[in-house]
Amino acid sequence: MTKLSVNINKIATLRNARGGNTPNLLKAAADIEKFGAQGITIHPRPDERHIRYQDARDLTKIVTTEFNIEGNPNPKFIDLVLETKPTQVTLVPDAVDAITSNAGWDTITHEAFLKEVITTFKQNGIRTSIFVNADNKMVEGAAKTGTDRIELYTESYAKSYDKEKEKGIQPFIDAAKIANTLELGINAGHDLSLDNIQYFKENIPGLLEVSIGHALICESLYLGLDNVVNMYLNKLK
Repeated sequence: MTKLSVNINKIATLRNARGGNTPNLLKAAADIEKFGAQGITIHPRPDERHIRYQDARDLTKIVTTEFNIEGNPNPKFIDLVLETKPTQVTLVPDAVDAITSNAGWDTITHEAFLKEVITTFKQNGIRTSIFVNADNKMVEGAAKTGTDRIELYTESYAKSYDKEKEKGIQPFIDAAKIANTLELGINAGHDLSLDNIQYFKENIPGLLEVSIGHALICESLYLGLDNVVNMYLNKLK
């Protein structure tokens, strides 16, 4: 079964909109695990507009499944990861002013930098993953950095799903096959939803984990968080 890691950034966004602690991010994370999710993902950004750095510290005392911290490996982020020691760190090349992640790494151009950062994390017992586009050369480049996994950036698949899903998923199938050959673990995320997740899972060989936040939280407004988590789990079986 492909594991479901729930990104709780949007819960933090709602909390921050009014100040205070409603909704309670830590309780939400604990509840999401209780509902059956196999992981919690956060993506702190420098301006802390949703997840705060202190949230990462606090969540280490709460999360009992896999804890995944995503972000651009600037010095502050690296220090946070080394302090909190999550199960997994996912490296994402976000610009400081990015609304959301919008591209994978150029693993060829940034090979030396990524290798250095990944070595540091792995020496501290933290599994590493690199956010990449479904591009065969970028997957091959990722393998040279020493990363444990890649996370396929799935926005293009999601956009193509309604009209040409067979065409849209093909680059991801190709990338996954190469990753499997190179013994890279495969994660995926961005714009995956209840509508498109099952087809993606059924066609990507060796898919270990999906990280889903925005769609899952939006769907929960109508269907309830417990119900939606279990709907995803059923589609990922």
